[in-house]
Amino acid sequence: MRERQTNWRRAAAMTGAVLLVATMLARPADAAPACQTTGNFDRWLEAFKQDAVSQGIPSAAVTKALDGVTFDPDVIKRDRAQGVFTQGFIQFAERMTGGGRYQNGLKQLKSNADLLARIEQRFGVPPAVVVALWGLESDYGAYKGTPFQIIRSVATLAYDCRRSEFFRKQLMDAVRIVARGDLRPDEMIGNWAGELGPTQFTPTDYFNSGVDFDGDGRVNMLRSTQDALASAANLLKHYGWQAGQPWLQEVKVPQKLPWEQSGIDIQQPRSQWVRWGVVAAHGTLPSDELPASLILPLGRNGPAFLAYPNFKSYLEWNNAIVYSTTAAYFATRLAGAPPVGHGNAPVEVPTAQQMQELQRLLIAQKFLVGEADGRLGTMTRAAVKKAQIKFGLPADSYPTPDLTERLRAGR
Repeated sequence: MRERQTNWRRAAAMTGAVLLVATMLARPADAAPACQTTGNFDRWLEAFKQDAVSQGIPSAAVTKALDGVTFDPDVIKRDRAQGVFTQGFIQFAERMTGGGRYQNGLKQLKSNADLLARIEQRFGVPPAVVVALWGLESDYGAYKGTPFQIIRSVATLAYDCRRSEFFRKQLMDAVRIVARGDLRPDEMIGNWAGELGPTQFTPTDYFNSGVDFDGDGRVNMLRSTQDALASAANLLKHYGWQAGQPWLQEVKVPQKLPWEQSGIDIQQPRSQWVRWGVVAAHGTLPSDELPASLILPLGRNGPAFLAYPNFKSYLEWNNAIVYSTTAAYFATRLAGAPPVGHGNAPVEVPTAQQMQELQRLLIAQKFLVGEADGRLGTMTRAAVKKAQIKFGLPADSYPTPDLTERLRAGR
């Protein structure tokens, strides 16, 4: 359950309270402004049907998919009720990748070895990467969540004013799934935000990247593990995954570093990171020209990772840095890496209220544009880095009480 301009989903089907955590993770850094939906849903739906037919979808499929669909106020309530995520990376990662989920992941790698090998051969995505996403998204298919009718949910969100453009496309592709014969409307059951199957695909990703890997003539991720896992690999490949290349490596950083060079938007050759004193937390760090970004989810004192070009596929899957880093880290664990370290020193995770105060100060001093939503998103991290540079603080993009004090004083 994530939100981006092109994809809004994932992290949805986890377990209990973790489902809520995933929802909160998925919100954008700057929440959409309040809006007011006007008009009549039934009239809107009839106009949508005409548009679907004009786009080449057979009228029989449009009728089959959309006749009798009604507005679901519960979906709007859930959408509006999403809260603020304040859990730090270590707490989230240990919760999501430890215990039974890790052990079950090892079992899934073994029991599905032949299938995963065929998937890797075709799409170039390693088994551990596929299984890690499967585990985080739905606990390997065990978690079903509160069932919602996907077409009704997506139609409701497409009619609603908050993200109508995005969900209109999702609804159109949900109808195309019906027209293609993959799923009947009554089979399309998933979470309230419209995601389907054990790897939590939006209708658009389902239609565009779904794979009939079991050869039965249908893309049915809800009932076919083969289709679901192959489709996940295909989507990562679509996002730019490069076969045979790494995705994430835990490293140790020195006390002094040009911290402004950290961040997913900056790449340096591994040789440069080595010259700056970055070393592998486990194994070796080759001094070569492979580009890598230094990710500091909790700043310079917390865990550190080098993210390689394949990590961008995780960000396409879910652009929340805590979730993406957790998913990539979990894949390294299943591939044999040790548990993540806790970094160089304890890190204070700001509360939502502390984040809101910091954001208000950043906005007032022209470092940040938007609203104080209490979320440490990419825009806020970028603003924090700018402020740190101005005040001569280590520019690791992570908020600290010291930065807040400097902003309060304006110096």
